[in-house]
Amino acid sequence: MGMSSRKNSGKQQEVQRIFDALSSAIARHSLPPGTRLVEAQIVEALGANRNHVQAAIQRLALQNIVTIEPNRGAHVSEPSAQEARDVFEARRAVERGVVESISQEKMKRHTKAVEAHMHAEHGATASDDRRTIIRELCNFHLLLGKVSENKVLSSILENLMLRSSLIVALYQRNDIPACQHSEHQEILSALESGDSGRAAALMLDHLNHLESELQFNDESKPSIDLREALA
Repeated sequence: MGMSSRKNSGKQQEVQRIFDALSSAIARHSLPPGTRLVEAQIVEALGANRNHVQAAIQRLALQNIVTIEPNRGAHVSEPSAQEARDVFEARRAVERGVVESISQEKMKRHTKAVEAHMHAEHGATASDDRRTIIRELCNFHLLLGKVSENKVLSSILENLMLRSSLIVALYQRNDIPACQHSEHQEILSALESGDSGRAAALMLDHLNHLESELQFNDESKPSIDLREALA
């Protein structure tokens, strides 16, 4: 590998590191919708190069996770009610495809990962740490993407789950995550028995339940107190 290739590879890895850090903070609601992404603060927080930070923010913008506006800069996107509905419609299509592609053989290959996740999910739902609960419940859907062994579907799902985290932050009607551990277990049980059709039906019911727990009202978005959020 030549010097130029090594330099490009190093830059890509650094941009990916920043991208992952910002994505993770958004997914766990540390950076709620509407939060301004001040480059200087990100550079300081992550010990990063400003050019790399800009590249990571551009990538997030291309995935509709961040919005860049003239004279306002970049901020975490605030999906409209219609966009939220569209995201759930997309999730129903993608996650049905994910579940239908999971065979008993694939479940067996990923047994340890599934068991480890469900243990973590059970522990999280038994606690009162809302961010941990949300993280583990969302990770279930990402896990199924990996179990499907379809990298394209998994990549699309990752983007949809990030966008869903913004939607939940804006529109969830209460502090109790609607994504229930028991519903996840039912889906897994169907997959383990080889009934992907039932698993797909359960997933659609599950996603419909999640959407029904959201209050889609563009006119009543919650205000964010940054001092409280960052305390």
